[in-house]
Amino acid sequence: MKNKTVLITGSTDGIGVQTGLELAKQGARILIHGRNPDRAAKVVSQIESAGGQAQSLIADLSSMADVKKLAAAANAAGPIHVLINNAGVFMKEKKLTVDGFETTFAVNHLAVFLLTNELLPSMPDGSRIITLSSIAHKNGKIDFDNLQSEKSFDGYAAYAMSKLCNVVFSYELARRGASRGILSNAVHPGVIQTKLLKEGFNMDSAGSLEEGAATSIYLASSPEVQNVTGKYFVSSRESVSTAASRDEALQRKLWDVSEQLLSRF
Repeated sequence: MKNKTVLITGSTDGIGVQTGLELAKQGARILIHGRNPDRAAKVVSQIESAGGQAQSLIADLSSMADVKKLAAAANAAGPIHVLINNAGVFMKEKKLTVDGFETTFAVNHLAVFLLTNELLPSMPDGSRIITLSSIAHKNGKIDFDNLQSEKSFDGYAAYAMSKLCNVVFSYELARRGASRGILSNAVHPGVIQTKLLKEGFNMDSAGSLEEGAATSIYLASSPEVQNVTGKYFVSSRESVSTAASRDEALQRKLWDVSEQLLSRF
């Protein structure tokens, strides 16, 4: 990972910060993303105190204007060799973003879609893109008439759909990036003790942050997966995602609909 630059979204706590700390130990330069400048500065200080290189980038992923600013700042600090789409939210109540999108869908999918596509032209051929999904994707259904919870809202259903979107997006990205050797893979990090798990699922007992970061670190750095793309990983091994996630027509449609929703930005 020496001389490689890695952008990790949502990397001021939980799995994201653990991933950044570990990749910095391997010699990568880490771009720490968060909403809170003080927390981001603290993580940068942690990495630098251990002899690593890091820089903080501040953005609210619920704002697509902020996502574009984040991409511009990352490109200016780049080139980005590894993008880890780690940030995610679980909303118990329906809340619209400043752009009028339902927050779960906006942060967990649209921000991932926009940030990745803004960065992609400047990323070197052979770069790696890792998108964190969840085992919850197996309970997700992409209803194009209810993407923004227009008909009804259920916190878990919205979360599960967004995590299915992560896998679907990752697979379509793998196909579109193949000519440049861009590697795109999706990850279930495990049931890990994070703020999201506590707030969304009210669970206190789960796996460690080290366990949660392990698969992302493996996909970001291992030579064993330097030619692996369009896959879903659990515990650093290829696994099988749902049949719906592997539907190429669905993959293309979600991509097209996402482009339409973001066309005003």
